Amino acid sequence: MGRLSDPISTRVAPPPMATSQLISGSDGRFQLQVDGEPYFIKGAGLEFGQMALLAACGGNTFRTWRVNNGAQSAEEILDEAARLGLKVCMGLDLARERHGFDYSDARSVANQQEAMMRDVERLKDHPALLMWGLGNELNLRSKNPRVWDAVESLCRAIKAVDGQHLVTTMLAGIDAKTISAISKRAPSLDFLSFQIYGEIDDLPDILKAVNYDGPYQITEWGPTGHWESPETVWGRPIEASSLRKAEDISRRYHDVILGDPEHCLGSYIFLWGQKQERTPTWYGLFLESGRRTEAVDVMQHAWTGEWPAVRAPRIRDLLLNKKHATDSVTVQESALMAAEAVIENVSDDACVSWIVREEVDRTLQSDGGDFEPTPPTIIEAHGTPATSFRFNAPAAGEYRLYCQVDNAEDASAVANIPFRVGQREKQQKANKHKANAA
Repeated sequence: MGRLSDPISTRVAPPPMATSQLISGSDGRFQLQVDGEPYFIKGAGLEFGQMALLAACGGNTFRTWRVNNGAQSAEEILDEAARLGLKVCMGLDLARERHGFDYSDARSVANQQEAMMRDVERLKDHPALLMWGLGNELNLRSKNPRVWDAVESLCRAIKAVDGQHLVTTMLAGIDAKTISAISKRAPSLDFLSFQIYGEIDDLPDILKAVNYDGPYQITEWGPTGHWESPETVWGRPIEASSLRKAEDISRRYHDVILGDPEHCLGSYIFLWGQKQERTPTWYGLFLESGRRTEAVDVMQHAWTGEWPAVRAPRIRDLLLNKKHATDSVTVQESALMAAEAVIENVSDDACVSWIVREEVDRTLQSDGGDFEPTPPTIIEAHGTPATSFRFNAPAAGEYRLYCQVDNAEDASAVANIPFRVGQREKQQKANKHKANAA
C-alpha cells in the first residue's frame, strides 16, 4: 500500500487567499506548494504565545489543536499569524474514543461534523490558513474503525466548500493497521501526519515496514518521550537535560526530517511553549517563565543557518550524592543531600536555581498529553551563583531535584534527578511495632 489517494495537482482558480496544494512528480517525489511556490514547513506546535519569536527564529508555520485555545479565538490567532508572515495548520478538535466518544452513535457524529463545519465556513477564506488538521491522535487506544468513516465524511464536507486547502489527520505513531484502515475508510485525506518522538530515529525503517510511500508531515516530534525513556527502579522516567534534548533535536531534524525530501513536507517541533507532562520541563522549548532553552537556538540555526547572538547556557552534568539519575538515588528522611552541577556557556553573573518538587501523583498522570497538574514545590533556592546545593531530605516519598541556570538574555538550561526518600529505620521499626500490636 502506498499513498492514500492521488494527490491534488490542480485547483480551481483561487480567490485572494493562501492556496495549498500537493504536487507529485513522476519520480515519486512530493512537494507542498502555496500559491504556486514550493513551501517546506518549518513549523512548531504552538498553543499560546511566542508566535513572534517563532517568526524571528525562521519558522514559517505553526499548528493548533483546536479553533479556540481559551485565550484567543481562531480569528485572532490567524490575524496575528498573518501579521507575522506565518501560516497555520488549523486543528479541528474531533472527540476521542478514549475520552468516551462513541463513533457508532450516528447522531453524535453528525452533530460533531455540523459544529466543525461552522468553524470551516467561518475560517476558510483567511489568508493565513494553510491546511486543516482533523483531530489529534484519534487512533490512540481506539478500537472502533468508524472513527475513520467520520473523518472521511468531514473531509468530504470540507472539500465541498473549501477547494483551496489540504486536509490531513494527526496520528499517534505509525502502524500498518491504522494506515490500512485510513486508506480504506478515509481516502479523501490528502496525506497523513505522524507524531513520533524517540522512534523518529527509525522513521525510514518504520515507513518501509508499514508499506507507506505517500507524502507526510511530522506534526509532533522533539525529545524522547517519557514512555520510551529509562526509568528509576521505582518506575519514574528519567528526563534528559536541555543540552541532551537540543543535541537529539538537531540530529533528528537534519538526519531524519531533512533526510527524506521525497516524501516529507516538513515538521512541527513540540512544543513551542511550556506544559506539564511528567515534569514541567520535559516537552516545552520554553520554561513556564517564558525563558527559552537551547532547543530554540538549535531550531533557529536549522531554519536560518544562524545562531542567536548569545547562546543558551548548558548543564553538562548533574549529580546528587555523587550519583546520576540512572543510579536511582535513594535516601532516608532528613538525610543530608548534596547536589553538584557542571555548567557551560555562561558568564560569571549566571544565576543558578535549585528546586525540589514532589513527583506527579500516579493517579493524576496524564494520558496522551491530556491535562496534568504541576506537582508542588517542597524546597527552593533561587538566583544563587553556586553550582552546588545542600539540603535535607524531605518526608518519605518520591521527588525530583531540578537545577536551572539562567543568563541575562532570557535563556536557560535545565536538568533534573528523581530521588526517593524512605522512612528512617527507627520510624520503620516503630510503625511495624504498632502494626503488630494492633
